[in-house]
Amino acid sequence: MGYTVSHRKDRGTWVVRCTINGQRTQRTFRTEGEARQFALKAEAQRQEDEFNGVMGRKPKYTFSEGLQRMVSEYDVRSQKQHILLVARWMDEHAPGVIIGQELLDAARRMQKALKEKGLAQSTINNRTQVVKRVLSLSYREWDWIDLPLDGKLRKPSPKNERHVYLTEMELAKLLEAVPERYRIERKVILLAMLTGMRRGELMALESGNVYNGRIVLRPNQTKSGKPRVIPLTEEALPLVEALPFDTTGDRVRGAFEKAREKIGRPDIRFHDLRHCYASLLASKGEALTSIRDLLGHSSLTVTSRYAHADPARWESVVAKCHLPDRLIQRESSGLSPTKRGNSGRKSRVAGI
Repeated sequence: MGYTVSHRKDRGTWVVRCTINGQRTQRTFRTEGEARQFALKAEAQRQEDEFNGVMGRKPKYTFSEGLQRMVSEYDVRSQKQHILLVARWMDEHAPGVIIGQELLDAARRMQKALKEKGLAQSTINNRTQVVKRVLSLSYREWDWIDLPLDGKLRKPSPKNERHVYLTEMELAKLLEAVPERYRIERKVILLAMLTGMRRGELMALESGNVYNGRIVLRPNQTKSGKPRVIPLTEEALPLVEALPFDTTGDRVRGAFEKAREKIGRPDIRFHDLRHCYASLLASKGEALTSIRDLLGHSSLTVTSRYAHADPARWESVVAKCHLPDRLIQRESSGLSPTKRGNSGRKSRVAGI
């Protein structure tokens, strides 16, 4: 194996020959210098190609290729707008950026630029998540890179977190306010209340997602790219009898907006139903780890941001903190336990 250079005296030419994988190739040159220069370059390329195959060095892929594959293999409708904006930023400021450390550096520059532009931290985090997911899939699913780099891209907790939570009674009023002509959309909204699912996840539901009284989401149907199981209550089971829902995301949003206007709550967003689901579970004493798994969060930090307990519950919590009556009596008399104990010891000493 390898390239050889020979002289053909009968024709006065120089021939470069090589046999690779049983296939013989040759090329003719007019001068020895041209032949040897070609042979050196070709041999160097052959050795590099062989090294890549034997040693396992992975070919390089661009961020654009990663985005295209992610969009083709996963349901990313909930991230559509952010994907487009991130792709546009990369095309303008880091064209052809390679997935790996190069992409990581470019993403950090994007974060800095968006922050200087005055965008909210939550918006910056949503766009950062697009890059993090491409990095995660490149390592865990596609085997494009050798190291898990997504964890090195931080998403600071936003200072402008939304804390909009509705009571069960308020949720019922919101559902009743959905106009009659939006019967299917009302089912989608109710299922969101009962499961905490994202609108994109709801719209992607198929009959095959329902199994044994549960919704089973495949990796390509979730934002995190991980499968998720969501138990269904008796009230939720009839809602998934006819899937997929014969409606669109725009119609669902329209029905929701009309309902919130009718009850005088224009501040409510569809995603707040997910917040309410987590908050209601937390208020009933459910563990954050269970809520994390039901919502499909990657960490408890994210879950705790959604599952704030109802402030009204603090009164009942504080009421459980009782001090011993004897301690209260001592404090009310103006004599602490320590002082009372010391005076007792002095009396005993004096009596010896």
